[in-house]
Amino acid sequence: MILMGQAYIHPENNKAFLQTEVAEVHITVSQSDLNTLVGDSLFSDHHFPGVFRYESSFFSDTIQNVGFRVRGNTSRNAKKKGFKVSFNEYTTGQKFKGLEKMNLIGQHNDPSLLRYWTSLFLLNKHDLIASRASFVKLFINGDYRGIYLNVEHIDDEFLQKRFIDDDKGNLYKASWGADLNYWGANASSYSGVYELKTNKDSNDYGAFISFLDSLNNLSDADFPCYIERNFEVNHYLKTLAAEVIVGHWDGHAYNKNNFYLYRQPSNGKFVFIEYDLDNTFGIDWFGIDWANRDLNEWHESNRPLVERLLDIPYYKDVFNAHLDTILTDLDAFNWYSILETKQNLIKSAVQSDTYYRKDYGFQFSDFLDALDDNYGAHVKKGLAEYLDERITSGLNQFNWIGNLESPCDELPIEPERQIIKIVDFIGRETQFRTDIPLILMYDDGSVEKVMVWGS
Repeated sequence: MILMGQAYIHPENNKAFLQTEVAEVHITVSQSDLNTLVGDSLFSDHHFPGVFRYESSFFSDTIQNVGFRVRGNTSRNAKKKGFKVSFNEYTTGQKFKGLEKMNLIGQHNDPSLLRYWTSLFLLNKHDLIASRASFVKLFINGDYRGIYLNVEHIDDEFLQKRFIDDDKGNLYKASWGADLNYWGANASSYSGVYELKTNKDSNDYGAFISFLDSLNNLSDADFPCYIERNFEVNHYLKTLAAEVIVGHWDGHAYNKNNFYLYRQPSNGKFVFIEYDLDNTFGIDWFGIDWANRDLNEWHESNRPLVERLLDIPYYKDVFNAHLDTILTDLDAFNWYSILETKQNLIKSAVQSDTYYRKDYGFQFSDFLDALDDNYGAHVKKGLAEYLDERITSGLNQFNWIGNLESPCDELPIEPERQIIKIVDFIGRETQFRTDIPLILMYDDGSVEKVMVWGS
């Protein structure tokens, strides 16, 4: 089976996601509404009417009658809060550069302000579904509120740009408690943890509940073919590899939190989508060394999706092949230069950001040192320090099983002919190797999976 087939794309960054400058976002609301927004309505999700203005060297744009509110969970109590702009809250169909909403993330617990952006950059680099993002300076009623990460909202617009002509399916947003266990046939048991974000009027949880039922209760013999028919397995195993490499403990595998599942109408398959990747690259509240944690034992227990897939030798090897690809790429990639460039881009905006220091006492010197040095407290590693340790330890943690039998007899392998190409499990062309699973490609289009152990 050749992996890497996918029916989704990653859209180009447009003028809403500038990568070479820090644009300005100006919000104007009445002072009384602003007081209520950060006071009595802090946890209400109520939108207050306002005016949005976007300033960059490329263009200036003003949009009237937008909705504005605080966003996030625990970050709502932070001094540097996150905000959401809803362009279509009061005017149906109103958008900014193809966006219905704009998420402005304060990143109050990250002295580098680069962890979320770096996580999304890595996902995109490896052809995984990810939000676009850029840095902006936020002004509310003329007051500078600091530098924010503008992260693309995951909604119907997000789907339209990635699943071309296949964007009308159900999208479920998973919050804390989303372990993907089966809790019975009643939709009300799931709606508080798995929120339906599209097709809301239908309140349709039927296929989702059926998927969880099968995920948890199918026999080991029936599971592989079912999961291949109903879930984008390879995309998830690659996403899982990225999740554990960046140390995203607040995602599904460890903290049963922060992901979406989208069911494609064309084939009925669910797709796993990461989000909220700020607690990464050495941010820690548990006393765990995420930079050296065993990648094959990284997840928590009672995670049936992770556990059932990795219990199958074939998928365990696919997962390790993705670990190999991402870590090897990081080892060879000039990622430190990328981080330095981004740090320099936002440096002046951070220096004048008085909200940067209000939650944890971060100083501008902490920002300048944040790549190489830990801050202490919950920031146990500098971002680059974490990456160095994760690459070194990770490259020694592969766990190849070498049992390359197809897990499903619906995925036949044709007889071998003359070899025309050798690739690894991720599709990279390579020479013959004895330390990783390989796919031999033949002149008749057939393939063979092999493992030859070196002495």
